[in-house]
Amino acid sequence: QLQASGGGLVQAGGSRRLSCVASGRTFSTYHVGWFRQSPGKEREFVGAISRTGDRLYYVDSVKGRFTISRDNAINTVYLQMNTLVPEDTAVYYCSASARWAITYPAFNIDYWGQGTQVTVSS
Repeated sequence: QLQASGGGLVQAGGSRRLSCVASGRTFSTYHVGWFRQSPGKEREFVGAISRTGDRLYYVDSVKGRFTISRDNAINTVYLQMNTLVPEDTAVYYCSASARWAITYPAFNIDYWGQGTQVTVSS
């Protein structure tokens, strides 16, 4: 199971760190991806981190602002979001995949986590 947390209300220009905690002993064998979905929009593949953290992917709209990291010792992946803009408002989901890819659905989801709402006010 995956559980995302850390969402909330933040002002434009601010920062927020989301966490994705996994249960189970095999977390380090999965790549982890972050997605987001706004009302009326399709779910967007925001970024991903490989099993060991040696590969990273970010969608263009968040490059230079968002950073994904992981700590396999505590089964946690982070999404650090800086310089937030209202367009970043969405429910954010973490996911786990045994297959690395930088597009979706090629990033084949084995597990979805519950989402966490991030609202950026202008």
